[in-house]
Amino acid sequence: MWTAANRGRMADIEKKAKRYPTDLTDEEWSRVSPLLPKPGRTGRWRRIDLREILNAVRYLARTGCGWRMLPKDFPPWPSVYWWFRRFVRLFLFRTIHDLAVMIDREQAGREASPSAGILDSQTVKAPASGAQRSFDGGKKIVGRKRHVAVDTDGRLLLVNLTPAGISDSAGAQMILAAIRKRWPWIKRLFADSAYDRGKLMDKAEYLDFVVEVIRRMEGQQGFEVLPRRWVVERTFGWMMRWRRLVRDYEARIDVSEAMLHVAMGSLLLRRISH
Repeated sequence: MWTAANRGRMADIEKKAKRYPTDLTDEEWSRVSPLLPKPGRTGRWRRIDLREILNAVRYLARTGCGWRMLPKDFPPWPSVYWWFRRFVRLFLFRTIHDLAVMIDREQAGREASPSAGILDSQTVKAPASGAQRSFDGGKKIVGRKRHVAVDTDGRLLLVNLTPAGISDSAGAQMILAAIRKRWPWIKRLFADSAYDRGKLMDKAEYLDFVVEVIRRMEGQQGFEVLPRRWVVERTFGWMMRWRRLVRDYEARIDVSEAMLHVAMGSLLLRRISH
């Protein structure tokens, strides 16, 4: 929760950063560095500091600037982008994020693998030329839809990106099998009434999930906090603090997913390191 005490704590942490608040602190770097690819035994010596590459990617995701607009105290932007794409192919950002999720859960006194999750989706504009996008008739937006699953504390567990015209229930069907593989102990999923569809329920039952639909209260008018469902809305709020995620600026789906893992993994990495 964003309290006066937490505000002071975050200010102290930012003082440990080298230049920008998004820079990795020494504690965070010690957790991440073992996961990075090692230099090759042959060929040219590696001249790029991978810590600076990660700092540049986090800065870009947090501020929303373009690749060519990275500050001069980072490595040249073509080098940053080349290493970023290599990290995406290696699923590095997803690995960092998932490990941070498990460590954060254990530090909170919970099991590393969750047993329950919450499903929801978010539609954002996708202005990139050539991007896979479509029209969301409910939100009146041309863009992409983020189908997400979070644990009961709001930590991101899985995300699937589709054109905005894909319905919530159809998008959820795409991620159920992935949830079972990556988080095998999940048994119960909470969702809103948009997920109360026969095909989704059949597939959930086949994969041994129990989907509990949280409906709006009878006679409810306007906004009202509902059990479980507010948690995933808070997660979307955390995402929106990273300006690169306010819209989907990426032409490629895998790059867009990596940006989500960069943002959410950075939040968790700072939490578990300090």
